[in-house]
Amino acid sequence: MKKNSAKILTKKFSILFLLFSNVVLYAQTNTSTRSKSDFWQHVQFGGGFGLSVGSGFTDVTVAPSGIYNLNRFISLGAGLQGSIVSQKDLYSSAFYGVNVLTLFNPAEEVQISLEVEQVRVNNTYRNPTKGTLKDNFWNTGLFVGAGYRMENVTVGMRYNLLFKQDKNVYSDALMPFIRVYF
Repeated sequence: MKKNSAKILTKKFSILFLLFSNVVLYAQTNTSTRSKSDFWQHVQFGGGFGLSVGSGFTDVTVAPSGIYNLNRFISLGAGLQGSIVSQKDLYSSAFYGVNVLTLFNPAEEVQISLEVEQVRVNNTYRNPTKGTLKDNFWNTGLFVGAGYRMENVTVGMRYNLLFKQDKNVYSDALMPFIRVYF
């Protein structure tokens, strides 16, 4: 009698083990599949492009970036940027670098941002009496900003907390911005 009850008990545990392991395996497979597709549903790409031309003046900026929406309130992102500015026979500048940003949306129409930027700046000044002067350096910016958000477009202002008047990267610490993410 004890031998039969041990066999029955062993069969029951075996069946329960197989059922449980199938559920666990199915749950793990389902979760990993869902995680892959969920990631890309939270990613948005965008950035900015700027073009300004005038009498002997050219300014071209390209700044692609991507963000990951942690939830409906907070997004984290990174981007690249490059800019070329030239005033004929006087000045030329090229800068390029990376940035990391955090976006906070406390309300649907409001976006607050914090952005760290590291750029390499290469300036060349042409002076008829002194010749050509070069000023090459790295510049770090820490921007806080606020903007009005309309779906995937945000228009606002940002302020560089690390602004230095003697570094010719930006002419002012306060700058307007337009962000577009798809």
